[in-house]
Formats: sequence, structure tokens, C-alpha cells
Amino acid sequence: MTVSSYSLVHRFGPDTEDIELHSDSPPVHIQLGGRGSARAFQQKTIPDRILRQLCALALCAPTKSDLQQRDIIIIDSQNLRSKIGNLMTEGSGGQEWLANVPNMLIFCGNNHRQRMLHALRGKPFVNDHFDALFNTTVDAAIALSAFVIVAEASGLGTCPISAVRNHSKTLSLLLKLPDYVFPVAGLAVGYPAALPSQSLRLPLAVTVHHNAYTEDRLAEVIDTYDRRRAAVQPYKTQRYVDEFGTAEAYGWSEDKARQYARPERSDFGAYVRKIGFKLD
Repeated sequence: MTVSSYSLVHRFGPDTEDIELHSDSPPVHIQLGGRGSARAFQQKTIPDRILRQLCALALCAPTKSDLQQRDIIIIDSQNLRSKIGNLMTEGSGGQEWLANVPNMLIFCGNNHRQRMLHALRGKPFVNDHFDALFNTTVDAAIALSAFVIVAEASGLGTCPISAVRNHSKTLSLLLKLPDYVFPVAGLAVGYPAALPSQSLRLPLAVTVHHNAYTEDRLAEVIDTYDRRRAAVQPYKTQRYVDEFGTAEAYGWSEDKARQYARPERSDFGAYVRKIGFKLD
């Protein structure tokens, strides 16, 4: 039997049989069930009108207390897009495909505007602590997620780019970001050149909880997930073989453990402090 492209059982495992999607499920359910990140695009520019419409729809998504502390920067200068793309191909974590992204957006958290409102209306800004950073980050992430959904519903492909935070200071200069405005993530968006591949997800028994957090049999469940995922989408290469050697069984958990066994963005805290945020 052919597995449908939107099968929850395929992606999460047999404990989702009772919630499986079917051909008459709502279109957005089928879209999300079958989505994958696109990393190969046709070299075709999306019209500005379409991008702005997608941005508007994304910004209709929820925002903490209607503060609207998120901005989207459309990178439609080819020269600027090349500079940003080249930045993100550098170093051991560089990704070559980012150098040729035809359409790119940068989603920013913006606490600067809120502080301007206080100055305009003569009110003290008394919430100058970590939550100011956290709220803006969540706002930007919600907008990013909404953009992905509406863009893919329009037949486009997308892939979030966390690598923009590898170069937050340089990117802030390129984009002329004021203090209290910072890049949360980039987004590659365009007309897919190939069918995006799906990643199998952890079982709901690990990530969905009822009434209280649990992690019963976590090691056993992870081992089962590693084997199931390796059978469908094995890793082509192993990370950091010089440091960690070659693993006989190389699954998702080994890959992610190796990934975060090396420092990533350890300067990000210093960056957000420099642009004004307090992390108390």
C-alpha cells in the first residue's frame, strides 16, 4: 500500500492511527501533514505584490497583548541577498544552498517601537527585563510560522534559516536595524525546483503530554524512533567524524547530540545585551 504524502502514522508512528488524516480532511490539515522544507528553488523572483500579501496574512497571526512586536524585511536587492547568502555559507556550519536563494525574508523581533510609544506618550518603560526579549522573539516566531503556512498554501516552498543568528551583528548593520530590533530567523521562499522532503517526527508520546510533563521510557522510545527514521531517511554523512569517530548506528539522536556538542551562537547573548536588552 502506498503511504499518502500527508500520513500522520508515517510521520509520527503507530500511536497516531486514531487521528490519521484522510483525503476529505481539511486542506490545511493535509498541507501541514505533508509539508517539508524546500532547499532547491527555481531561480524565479516572487512578485512584490504576492510577498506583501503573504506578509499581511502572516501578520494577522496572534501577537502578545496586541503589541505587534515583529517586523518582516523583504530582501529584494539582489546585491544584498547575495551578501546575506554568502555570509551563511561560511564556516563549518555553512550551507551552500543558501548562496542561491531567489527570495529571502528576515523576521525580526522589534521592542524598539514599543519603547518609542512610551516616549511619544510620556509613559515610563518599566518592563525592561528578559520578558521584553522573550515576547518579541515569540511574536516574530508566530509570524514566521503563519507565513510558512500561507506561502505553502499558495504553492510556494519555504525553509526557515536560523543561520542568520550566526551573524547577528553583521546582519544588523546590513539591514540598518536600530537597538532593540534583532533578527530571529530568515526564510527562504520560492517556487520549488524539487519536491521538499519530509522529516519523520518524534512520537506524540514524547512531545504531547496530558496534565503533566512525562518522559517515561524516553531512551527506549528514542531508540525506536532512530531506527524507524533511519529506515526511511538515513543520514548520508556523519557529523564531526574526526572528533567523535564513525558510529555503527547513526540516527537522529546521535546526529543532534553531535551537533550540539560544539558551540553555536555563544555570542548571541552578548549581542542582544549590546543592542539594549536586559536578561534579568
